[in-house]
Amino acid sequence: MKTPFLLTWLALSFVAGLSPLSAATASRPNVVILLADDAGWGDYSQSGNLQVRTPNIDSLARGGVSLDRFFVCPVCSPTRAEFLTGRYYPRTGVRGVSSGTERFSPQERTLAHAFKDAGYATGIFGKWHSGAQWPYHPNARGFDEFVGYTSGHWGEYFDPPLEHNGQPIRGKGYIVDYLTDRALEFIDKNREQPFLCYVPFTTPHSPWSVPAADWDRFKAKALTQSATDPSKENQDHTRAALAMMENQDANVGRILQRLEELKLADNTIVVYFTDNGPNTARWNGGMKGIKGSTDEGGIRSPLFLRWPAKVAAGRVVKEISGAIDLLPTLTTLAGIPLPGDAPIDGLDLSTRLLGAQTTSPYRMLFSTWNGGFSVRTPTHRLGPDGELYDMIADPGQTKPVTAQEPQLTARLSSALKSWKTEMYGENPPVRTATDWGDVDPRPLPVGYREFPRSFLPASEAVPQGTVRRSTTSPNSSYFVNWTSPADQMVWQLDVHTAGNYAVEILYTCPLPDAGSTIELSLGDSRLTGKVTPGWDPPLYTNQDTLPRAPTQSKMKEFRTLSLGPISLQAGQGPLTLRALEIPGRQVMDVRGIALTLQP
Repeated sequence: MKTPFLLTWLALSFVAGLSPLSAATASRPNVVILLADDAGWGDYSQSGNLQVRTPNIDSLARGGVSLDRFFVCPVCSPTRAEFLTGRYYPRTGVRGVSSGTERFSPQERTLAHAFKDAGYATGIFGKWHSGAQWPYHPNARGFDEFVGYTSGHWGEYFDPPLEHNGQPIRGKGYIVDYLTDRALEFIDKNREQPFLCYVPFTTPHSPWSVPAADWDRFKAKALTQSATDPSKENQDHTRAALAMMENQDANVGRILQRLEELKLADNTIVVYFTDNGPNTARWNGGMKGIKGSTDEGGIRSPLFLRWPAKVAAGRVVKEISGAIDLLPTLTTLAGIPLPGDAPIDGLDLSTRLLGAQTTSPYRMLFSTWNGGFSVRTPTHRLGPDGELYDMIADPGQTKPVTAQEPQLTARLSSALKSWKTEMYGENPPVRTATDWGDVDPRPLPVGYREFPRSFLPASEAVPQGTVRRSTTSPNSSYFVNWTSPADQMVWQLDVHTAGNYAVEILYTCPLPDAGSTIELSLGDSRLTGKVTPGWDPPLYTNQDTLPRAPTQSKMKEFRTLSLGPISLQAGQGPLTLRALEIPGRQVMDVRGIALTLQP
């Protein structure tokens, strides 16, 4: 009589000293996900860009499979929500990119949840852009380890202030190099067990800050390929973006090399893509649109997937696909269940990636941002202008075929209308929140025992009186011009646990102006203190390769003012910071407040 397979497997696991869980996960593939920030499809030599060298990223295409028509969202946080949940971002609660609008619902289960539940070590090293407080924080969304920043835009690329699992730290060197170092440490630490390592790079998102060695290769470089509309291209910005891409490529090379050194490369799935179209007008294969647009150039991304043990090298999948497909595809490849029970919009593409000859279903991929909508089929796009384009004959969307294809136009228009209703109800928005939009009405959660420190950035508060932001864009901003007792800053909170909270304020204050008396209040709770000592550092001069845009704050070193403890009751209400006495010309500049629930 043959021994049943399960009994034999359990016996061998016991002899090998493995628990059933570790035995089950021992042969599962590792997964490394690499995500560029604001790179376009055309920013790679693999795509035909002759002005940049990206050999390490290109090697993923040569050594694996490329999804030739892969689509993401027009901007950052919607793409992250879609790939992490497998669902169109309007379903998840995301409606913007800052001031809390970037958060997807705590009820959503993520790709990281799926892998963590299956016994994987999970880590993220870079830009999160999906919420700063628990339960929106990456440590609440399935990631054991987080080093990076939760904001969408970051103003400091050299020696940056970051966080590690909710606690503030200071990085060393260039932000992409440093975060890659931390990702490598995670891979080293977990090399004996399956791991999910997610590296959302900062670049080539502005500000235009790049190491001198990379910039030196580009600062005088003659550009031979131009944007679809050359009149809109700033060549220095293009040079900086391409220099950033070469630095990013070198860091991708470091990760791939470490996998080889640890003999993990064969059984590691490596995925590379970008979160939207290029952030400036530059060469993008003649496509129409850049970041923020629902035209082809605003949402087409490369997608390279390498898995030497299972995926044949050099294959190209021509079918259209999108960020929503990654969760069902990667969980299937790893042999683990989907997270949660919410309906998934994405398709499982694993059979195509593994080379099976399958009949591709006719599908439509829908895109929206800031009041613009489009729908893509395998052959056509109904653009945000309401015109139909033949994407096979006219990939640059130069000649609409609306009049020649009235039936197809009507069918896609009807499908888009139905999708809008499904996502938004009977009244789809004419615009969504943007960097210039409103603070999200959902309160900021604080006071979870499993994550006692909550940081409340200036970007998620409403200034009142003469107080204003350091720039009009909330991300990575701070409050300035606090000069009057009528001025105040208000954060809408949802206090989860009643108790005492230690209060810290990130501040600067000119030395002659130190000494203001301030009050922090929520309901009947009050805490007063003095703004002292003064701390007035200069604005950084070592951050920018090119001058940053007026909408991007110039940064400086903020210090911590420990205000003391405040007793808070559970429930919702406005947390208000104001001044009672102002002996000098101003109170202080404020980057944010940290509330830490005491044991």
